[in-house]
Amino acid sequence: MLLTKFTHACVRLEQDGRVLVLDPGIFSESAEALAGADVVLVTHEHPDHYDAAALRQALSDAPRLSIYAPAGVAQDLQNRAPEHAARIFVSAAGESFGVAGFAVQCFGGQHAVIHPSMPMVANVGYLIDDDVYHPGDSLIVPHGVSVGTLLVPIHAPWSKVSEVVDFVVSVRSPRAFQIHDALLSEKGLAFTESHVARIGALHGVAFRHLAPGQSVEI
Repeated sequence: MLLTKFTHACVRLEQDGRVLVLDPGIFSESAEALAGADVVLVTHEHPDHYDAAALRQALSDAPRLSIYAPAGVAQDLQNRAPEHAARIFVSAAGESFGVAGFAVQCFGGQHAVIHPSMPMVANVGYLIDDDVYHPGDSLIVPHGVSVGTLLVPIHAPWSKVSEVVDFVVSVRSPRAFQIHDALLSEKGLAFTESHVARIGALHGVAFRHLAPGQSVEI
């Protein structure tokens, strides 16, 4: 499987001519990430993960494209693109489904707390083909599965470094790459990643930084 990292939280997976895209948001190169996509998985409604305009355009451009997202996101996109509503589906924690040849399991259900005064929103983390886990905006450890490739939200308004490190250690996947990194400077990102890499290595996790547009075979 080929994994390509785009800016911030967007990741593209390609295998046997099939393409799955996770969280194309407004910070990401959504049009490039979505080119030729068969399925899109959205973790939650925040615009750095959900570029509504880009997804509406993608639905128009690709008749085979299907999109899975929490109920609020799915409803919003159906309202924006009613002519494509039949290809927009609701995903929820605890569900499993197959789409475009990919096996998908859903975990979590709730966005991490940013501040008590801010309303909570739904968040679904996705495990793809029993390998790649994208948690969205949460640090939910998926239960009952072994993760081969962990996508680590390296920095967010709702997290701190110790929580990110504990998440990596708890999931304990052999491979890990950063996501959710657009809010840090280059120096700040390198500093935070050094902690994740150093402590993760003590627990068998090989953490590696991927630049936007960089691909890796997993």
